[in-house]
Amino acid sequence: MKQYIDAKAGSFRCALFLIAVVFVVSTPAIAALAAANSGECSKNPANRAFDFWLGNWAVTYPGATSGARSTVSLDLGQCLIVESWNGGKGHSGKNMLAYSGDDKSWHGMFADNEGRVHVFEGKVTAGGAEFQGPSVGRNGETVLNRIKVVRKTPDKVEQLWEQSTDNGANWKMVFHGEYSRRKS
Repeated sequence: MKQYIDAKAGSFRCALFLIAVVFVVSTPAIAALAAANSGECSKNPANRAFDFWLGNWAVTYPGATSGARSTVSLDLGQCLIVESWNGGKGHSGKNMLAYSGDDKSWHGMFADNEGRVHVFEGKVTAGGAEFQGPSVGRNGETVLNRIKVVRKTPDKVEQLWEQSTDNGANWKMVFHGEYSRRKS
């Protein structure tokens, strides 16, 4: 029995040694790969076009509580823009947007704590962005969504969300938010 336990202990030590070797050898490679990947987005002007929206914002809109806020930050080596928002009244969500060099377009996904998910495609310029995407309305109808984010000043941004139930012939405003950069 002692030989069996000694053999198992030896196998365990050998496995731990191999795991340690793999960790030590792969860590620099993983770090180098992450650094290489982050350089692509941080230097590409197309990826940086939406940086005007980065920051901490107080958000006002009709019916908003005084606590409506948004934080827009970079993730994944500066390849992904993430907006974390709290609209007050218990409504919150996350919006993720990224530029794809493959098709030269911006793509986004918006999700909230009420179970809604919207997927968009669009374009971004130095002063604004426009995204569109279909969804299903509350009564099962097809809805086309259009979101515009417009830089008004370095400390003010406007977001407009419109919907159309007639494939873009007519649009109805469903959200008009004004973002003011928060100090600290």
